[in-house]
Amino acid sequence: MGMAAWTSGDSPLAPFADGFRRELLNQGRPAGAAKHHLLLMGQLSRWLMSRGTGVDGLTDSCAALFLDDVRAGGRRRVPTMASLSPLLGYLRAMDVVPPVTSPVRTRRDDFLARYREHLTSDRGLTPSTTLRYERFARRFLADRAERGVGEIGVEGLESAAIHEYLLHVSARLTVASVKREGADLRALLRFLYLAGDTTTDLGTAMPPVANWRLTNLPPDMPATQVSALLESCDRTTASGRRDHAILLLLARLGLRSGEVAAMELQDLDWRAGEVLVRGKARRQDRLPLPVEIGESLVAYLTQGRPRCPFPQVILTLHAPPRPIHPSSITNVVHRACRRAGVAEVGGHRLRHALATEMLRQGGNLIEIAQVLRQSDLGTTAVYAKVDRAALLSVARPWPGADR
Repeated sequence: MGMAAWTSGDSPLAPFADGFRRELLNQGRPAGAAKHHLLLMGQLSRWLMSRGTGVDGLTDSCAALFLDDVRAGGRRRVPTMASLSPLLGYLRAMDVVPPVTSPVRTRRDDFLARYREHLTSDRGLTPSTTLRYERFARRFLADRAERGVGEIGVEGLESAAIHEYLLHVSARLTVASVKREGADLRALLRFLYLAGDTTTDLGTAMPPVANWRLTNLPPDMPATQVSALLESCDRTTASGRRDHAILLLLARLGLRSGEVAAMELQDLDWRAGEVLVRGKARRQDRLPLPVEIGESLVAYLTQGRPRCPFPQVILTLHAPPRPIHPSSITNVVHRACRRAGVAEVGGHRLRHALATEMLRQGGNLIEIAQVLRQSDLGTTAVYAKVDRAALLSVARPWPGADR
């Protein structure tokens, strides 16, 4: 049944079909995707009419009932709430469906809002790191509240509870994951002390996670594999031009995925041949913009990047265009690895590859730290382990062995 069949009668959503179609096309969605959304709109409209429900009764719970009925009907491809979100968003903008009702705000929500403000304003953390810390705090405090220790979850918090939690997670997580949990917990405990919610700094009472540093060589990636990743991009397509620019920023400048995602059009100084990098803790650095990267960015900006009001350089491929998420940049690297036939790695491996290649070409640790923008030279010192020729020159002979 086509669009004309359900829009010609008294279907509740029929008056909004043409406007919704125009909105989808204005967002840059392909005609096929717009047709799919309109078919789903027709199914929902017929379902509302069968129940005697008008458009003013289309709440989120009503939409969830529609999806449940579709699933119960045994359809092979079942739509989700995400599939309905463009339609519901359009109808809300038209003020014809009820707005989303906000849940009742609790004291824990107020506490988490203060914590989020501290992480953003006082510590200057990136949005992704702030979200990670906030999610941990929400989970940790909700678990304590369910045990009856208080409404927020910070009431009666003592060092014994901290030790018990770390022992519990150590039994089921890897060492790296336990260290991550410990870092998230320590950030929360420091805020509790600074905000006056606890009288002692419980972060100092946390036992360290046993994980010896510098026991392994840093991950490496040969220059030939990096070149293979770059060559795997089909630069005759918009997606290939975009992916090639992303990979060059990771591999030639050593940018982090979040730094690539945060780069804005105004950060590119074409006359000076420089790029502004928005790093961790709101740090901003200027790096030279090599010709290879500049040409790749120009190709993407002129022949691949869609027109939109967002200032970010790298945008998503699918409509509506929006700034890319750092995790999507990791997916770009994964796809390039599969195309090139090399082991799948993340974007940070290209940062390591740049450092080790600089060392092989005669660069020193101070120069590497400047390029990677690492303020602690001890962090950069790990790359000294890959310079085996220099290490052999200072290695002492094993007792009793010939030199």
